[in-house]
Amino acid sequence: MAEARQWAGTTYGNSRMHRWLISILRVVDVRVLYVFSAVFIVPVCLLLRPSFGIIYRVFRERFGDSVLQSLWKTYLNHCMFSQVVIDRFAMYAGKRFSVDIEGEEYFQSLASKPEGFVQLSAHVGNYEIAGYSLAMESKPLNALVFGNEKASVIKNRNKMFAGTHVRMIPVSDDMSHLFLIDGALQRGEIVSMPADRILGSQKTLRHIFLCRWALFPEGPFRVAAMRGLDVIAVNVMKTSAKKYKIYAKPLHYDKQASRKEQISQLSQEYVYELERMVIKYPTQWYNYFEFWI
Repeated sequence: MAEARQWAGTTYGNSRMHRWLISILRVVDVRVLYVFSAVFIVPVCLLLRPSFGIIYRVFRERFGDSVLQSLWKTYLNHCMFSQVVIDRFAMYAGKRFSVDIEGEEYFQSLASKPEGFVQLSAHVGNYEIAGYSLAMESKPLNALVFGNEKASVIKNRNKMFAGTHVRMIPVSDDMSHLFLIDGALQRGEIVSMPADRILGSQKTLRHIFLCRWALFPEGPFRVAAMRGLDVIAVNVMKTSAKKYKIYAKPLHYDKQASRKEQISQLSQEYVYELERMVIKYPTQWYNYFEFWI
């Protein structure tokens, strides 16, 4: 089971392919590549990659869809994921997307305080857009990212975030990223972390998610509880070809409770919000590994 849960964590393709894609997107509408991907790339991925069976079972077993519905939604899921990847490179090519924000007042309220806070994300939608849309000049945002991402992707991210207060904290095998997280929070900055996938530490929490037990990483919730920090969940969902919607929701917990209870309350709040997003946007769930236990 442990081996089945592993994930490569990198963007598909090599540096040459990425440069080629960016060059095309400077002159071609994203919708042209959406169609190309849906017709020529997604069907091949469905045949060759294990993500087909994993997502098919989500729709068939977790949502109770029929065989045909599950097959169709699995195809749509992969189409949506390809669009998210195309959109990321379109941003690297200089294009912009319209973004609506629900709950921006919560984010602004936390950002106006001198204390730092924790921002939790998930592998749904296109979270990277949040970095371009919610970045604050007054409070730096430190985003925890996979340490072995492709060099071309890291280069383009750094270019996009140049001149902003967004910084990358790569997850490292020696756990040195924990010191960077601690330093950022001590300075009153924002730390953004994914909380739906186990990276680094193997300490986990069990929660019912879509009617079955699943494992969530304990680390992000412990970081917040240890310091009594405010926490906000941010999910960025694609609503049309050139439009996204950001959902920013504060996660409440009793800061006077025991540490164990704080972590339990906070993680449960996060799971409720993630479940709400997945139910609302079922084809934008991109956790391509055996998530449930």
